[in-house]
Amino acid sequence: MSSSTYSEQLHMTCFQNLKIFFIGLTRSLTITSVDQSMFEKAQGEKVTLPCTFELSEEDIGPLDIEWVLIPADNQKKEQIIIMYAVDRVYNHYYAGLTGRMQFTNLDPRSGDGSLDILNLKASDTGTYQCKVKKAPGVQSKKIQLTVLVKPARTKCSIEGSQEIGKDVTLKCVSQEGSPLLSYDWRRVSGTQNLPATSMLNKNTGELLLKNASREYSGTYNCVATNRVGTDECSVQLNVTPPVNTAGIITGAIIGTLLGLFVLCSIIFCFCKKHREKKYEKEVHHDIREDVPPPKSRSSTARSYIGSNRSSLGSMSPSNMEGYTKTPYSQVPSEDFERAPAQNPTFAPSKVAAPNLSRMGAVPVMIPAQSKDGSIV
Repeated sequence: MSSSTYSEQLHMTCFQNLKIFFIGLTRSLTITSVDQSMFEKAQGEKVTLPCTFELSEEDIGPLDIEWVLIPADNQKKEQIIIMYAVDRVYNHYYAGLTGRMQFTNLDPRSGDGSLDILNLKASDTGTYQCKVKKAPGVQSKKIQLTVLVKPARTKCSIEGSQEIGKDVTLKCVSQEGSPLLSYDWRRVSGTQNLPATSMLNKNTGELLLKNASREYSGTYNCVATNRVGTDECSVQLNVTPPVNTAGIITGAIIGTLLGLFVLCSIIFCFCKKHREKKYEKEVHHDIREDVPPPKSRSSTARSYIGSNRSSLGSMSPSNMEGYTKTPYSQVPSEDFERAPAQNPTFAPSKVAAPNLSRMGAVPVMIPAQSKDGSIV
């Protein structure tokens, strides 16, 4: 075989191989969105994960587009989140994104299978993969999505005594925010420059002011920053002369003693009034117990007659004569008690025998005597 013939055959073989190669390229679909494969977004925002593609005339199979979430653990299976197949969209596979995801183009057959995710959450962070199938062509693309939380609820505070010559620390902390957070302090009043003795820690947000002076007084502003946002707060610093501690303590002691004196005086007066009221009640009660109840006139007379009746019941001939000679005393009465000077005396009277018997007396026969003393 001549060298010219061998050279021709070699050219023919190379041409056929190149033809087959280009035919294969035209038959397979291609994904054209290859510019960006990593996204960082803030929580609450919207992100569009690109997935555009081109088809060839040789791709005659049905078009299928899938978005899957690849787990960080390789032992777990991929999770389908949305699919386009047989001219329909299926988006009920992943509950974590239900109602927050959709195809960017309502008709993905136009060559745009990009995915929109709304109202991003920190849990949406992960690796997403777009798969485009149209037989015989199959292509895929991975995109890394990171959802960060902006700094929020940042609070400023002052730690330490705000006196001249003391060290004071300004603190700044964000309650929310994805790392890495960085803090920066600036002065917004006066010279607007931090004091020369200040020391700033950007990681912790602490600003140390050593040997504070009056010139340090003013408004200070802290700005918390991460890759997706910022937040800030302010605090007012007022450096004052040292407080007279001895005077404060003395005043507190005097005030306490005065308060105790007033309290004791009130308690003493209250107890004194209470004792006086109690004494008045006791004296009044004793007087009422010592005074006997008043006697009526009829009861006094009955008691007097009763005593005389008992006396008459024991009359004998020997004492009967004395009884008749003894005048009756007046029956006690209220008038007698009131005016003893007007005490009338009753003349002795004779008591008839029937009356004596009624009074319980026993009749006794007495021998009569004549004027010369002889017994009749």
